[in-house]
Amino acid sequence: MNTTQGDWSSLPSESQRAAHNRKVLVGLVTGGVLFALVSALCVGIVAQDLTEDVVGTPKPVQNSVQLPGAPAGVTDTGAVRIGDPGAQVVVRVVADLQCPACQMFDRANARVLQEAAASGSAIVEYNVISFLDRASTNQYSSRAGNASFCVAEADPSKYQGWLVAMFDNQPAEGGDGLADDRLIEIARESGYADTAVAQCITERKYDSYLRVKTKEVLASGVNSTPSVFVNGQQVADAEHLFAPDGLGPLISATR
Repeated sequence: MNTTQGDWSSLPSESQRAAHNRKVLVGLVTGGVLFALVSALCVGIVAQDLTEDVVGTPKPVQNSVQLPGAPAGVTDTGAVRIGDPGAQVVVRVVADLQCPACQMFDRANARVLQEAAASGSAIVEYNVISFLDRASTNQYSSRAGNASFCVAEADPSKYQGWLVAMFDNQPAEGGDGLADDRLIEIARESGYADTAVAQCITERKYDSYLRVKTKEVLASGVNSTPSVFVNGQQVADAEHLFAPDGLGPLISATR
């Protein structure tokens, strides 16, 4: 049974987000050669809009509201943490799985982040949020964000491989997002064969939790994705974000 928790139709329109928040990326330097990126940063929702409910009625934030059930093994911010807890370097990645620039970041840095987590040189925190449901016809952003919690709860050791597969299969903006059956198939191909994972995806078990954590992350000052932090300092230059293994030197220098 599909127990969709409700849509995010109160979010700002594409034109409103574009007018206020899109940033065109240029100037990626790799080996001394200047490349112009054809993608823009995917942009979040301005803080004043974060107190609206799912039907668009403004209401104050209620601190006493009970948080929806959290997945096992995630941080207080809703991040999936991978690697040795004793590592001296913490890399935090805030991403929306529908965001093209996040796909670019993952393709550039997935290997170096996997190696950093496996070697103990860094712990990696993946803050998957959802604000791009309007970029698909079937709420792909929030369904994919829910799936992130489903697989992470089942087995975080396979999470980074699953994330690569999700970005490899990222649907184009403006059309149909991947169906639940395809999300389940990608999970299985990534080593998540447990029927509980499939049920979690189809029932959107963590939809409400995802929505709460998305608002919290955006209210904290994050206004675009990918937003990447190394030991709390935001990485701003395109070379580290989008050049192949661009985060590697930064992680090494921070140790």
